[in-house]
Amino acid sequence: MSTADVVIVGAGPYGLSAAAHLKSIKGLDVRVHGEPMSFWERHMPRGMLLRSPYVASHLSDPERALTLDTYQQECGRVQRPVPLDRFVDYGRWFQRKVAPDLDTRQVVRVEKGPSGLTVALADGERIKTRRVVVAAGIGLFARYPDVFRDLPSSLVSHASAHRDLGQFDGKHVLVIGAGQSALESTALLRESGARVEIVVRQKMVHWLWRQKWMHKPPFSALLYAPPDVGPAGVSHLTARPHLYRMMPREWQDRLGVRCIRPAGAAWLAPRVNGTPIHTDCCVTAAVPVNGRLRVTLSDGEERLVDHVLLGTGYQVDARRFPFLAPEVLAAMRHSDGYPHLDGGFETTVRGLHFVGAPAAWSYGPLMRFVAGVDFASRALQRRVQVRP
Repeated sequence: MSTADVVIVGAGPYGLSAAAHLKSIKGLDVRVHGEPMSFWERHMPRGMLLRSPYVASHLSDPERALTLDTYQQECGRVQRPVPLDRFVDYGRWFQRKVAPDLDTRQVVRVEKGPSGLTVALADGERIKTRRVVVAAGIGLFARYPDVFRDLPSSLVSHASAHRDLGQFDGKHVLVIGAGQSALESTALLRESGARVEIVVRQKMVHWLWRQKWMHKPPFSALLYAPPDVGPAGVSHLTARPHLYRMMPREWQDRLGVRCIRPAGAAWLAPRVNGTPIHTDCCVTAAVPVNGRLRVTLSDGEERLVDHVLLGTGYQVDARRFPFLAPEVLAAMRHSDGYPHLDGGFETTVRGLHFVGAPAAWSYGPLMRFVAGVDFASRALQRRVQVRP
């Protein structure tokens, strides 16, 4: 059995940023397991643009030296909004700088040991470690409404299942959802030659239009923090998770909903314009018919479509990570699958940490975005330095 001080599970923005900070601690043996930026490359559609602004899309290192600005200087200009392929390349460039020894072997088990944690790899190697940082992303948590749950993937799929939407050229596709994923998928489907309709539960589609005067000095700095997560004023709270978590739980939950309600970037609106949108509506039934799908809408209308694409987001539940042993899950306090984390992103299982979306219950909506990597990584670094 080998040993390590810290094992990081995952090599996306949060895992790589955590690695950059922890590896800066002199004498600390840090191992990173995962395929760099794999979720972004394999489960986001070609042609996608990041909704997060450029200033909120940097990964984090202790000196803030490996930003998108530095990447641009070495690898060429990055347009705004940031294209998916450039962001993936930036992440891999960052990985080569901070974790050149990254190990792509899969972690299959994290167990409690007599003095710490034990990590098992797919090839049978076992690692005894004091800390495990779970940065495994949201790929397991795609949300499927009940009405579609038992239907074949040839007829219904989640937006995260497709790298190339060109396969729907000439097809009639019904998109479910009103968030960035659903709306951008609609744009890409249309541009790939598909006939598209959208079904939205809300009474209207919300676009993130910017009032020009609110985003110009001196008003912009007063109303919005750089990550730009949440409405005016609230943006400053979400950008300061240490303050956010001090509010009463009821306030946190209410503001959290406001910050992540379904909406699309304003630059998407012209690309979606002209698409039939059924608002205040949902699908109540879906039945396969000769290789197609007959869907019934709550307004009584029916559609016979070739495919339903679910832009229905993700339902985080850390209990679904298959590598967490039963005794670990039993000892981990949580709320609806969100682990309870302390000031160092540590769970009630000593040495077990979560960063990224699973940290949102404890630290607010910033943890659902790339912009949260800096705060999470610095808090993690402080904890490990104090309690190595």
